[in-house]
Amino acid sequence: MIEQVAIAFERKDYPTAAKLLKQLLKESPENPWVQFYQGRLYEVANKRRDAEKIYRRLLKSTQNNKIVLMARQGLQRLREIEQEEKQRAIAQATAEPCNTEQGVLILEPFSSELRATAAAKFAQIMQLDLYNARLVLPSRSWKFYRTGRVGELKFYGTQLQQAGIPCFWTAISTIEQIQVFQVKYFLESQPKATVICSNHANQLGSLTFDWSEVSARVVGLLPIFEDVVDVGAWRKLERKTQTQDYIHFCDLHLPGRRCILRLYDQGYEFQQGVEVTPVSSQNTTRINWNNLTDWINSHLAQVKVWSDFTHFADSVLEQTEMLRNIQSHIHLYRREKSNWDSAFHLYSGLIFMRLGTGCIS
Repeated sequence: MIEQVAIAFERKDYPTAAKLLKQLLKESPENPWVQFYQGRLYEVANKRRDAEKIYRRLLKSTQNNKIVLMARQGLQRLREIEQEEKQRAIAQATAEPCNTEQGVLILEPFSSELRATAAAKFAQIMQLDLYNARLVLPSRSWKFYRTGRVGELKFYGTQLQQAGIPCFWTAISTIEQIQVFQVKYFLESQPKATVICSNHANQLGSLTFDWSEVSARVVGLLPIFEDVVDVGAWRKLERKTQTQDYIHFCDLHLPGRRCILRLYDQGYEFQQGVEVTPVSSQNTTRINWNNLTDWINSHLAQVKVWSDFTHFADSVLEQTEMLRNIQSHIHLYRREKSNWDSAFHLYSGLIFMRLGTGCIS
């Protein structure tokens, strides 16, 4: 009867094949040929997941070379169909001009208990092996995953969200629209805060806001590099780049005003405005900054502090081309441009867009 099933498939007479297989499944369900044709029937009925399970099971359980070959061919057909559908869906998702903008896809952390299940789903959606999928998924902080057209990122991101994998995406242009003011010092603190600050054109002005307007605080350390000459092997002089120091940054987000107030320890004028730290010639910049941070904490005790920038940076620093096109709004003296500056602005901007406006997925 299995020959009749094969003939029915050759003729594409699937109703007859289904009728014959129904009987064979009752009589000899363990027969690998019966299982294979059941998989073929699932395949032509567009039940691809059921077909894939049978083909993979046959690869593990049967020694029949012909069945193994045909099962592999079946899996290849399924992959090609899935790839064609994915390409059509991506083409449709990026058809609108606004969906062709460059964007980023960010993975959010989740509990380790769900990691194994999530890794399998992630591998399937992103077409990765399970080992690499486990390495990609974050457990403690946001992680940059990929850049690309926003429509394509939305296509993948939607599938990940539906699979229970937290993520979001946004166009880089949305971050570029956020105004950034460099804070020189706090002029007033009660009943509202007033800062003396400069805009992107280095024009000095003031901004008054209520402390309740601040939705988030983002802190991070940006390294300052220097070139040094070291004695290497065989007493050969080697030029190296080393981290000389770290600069402390703190961003205050005011989503209602679509702006970020940016403070950093080398740019804040501690001797001006509100006395947030006792004036003393013995105070170092670090002591002054710590006092300023404590003073800000006293006004924003209920506002979440985002401090995982270093972990986020590890995932994005190699994206040189993308970071080069992001205006950092950071004005440190450097011998050459550093990806760290743009990475911090990207991190802060993503938090601003994700939490402050609720306008991205």
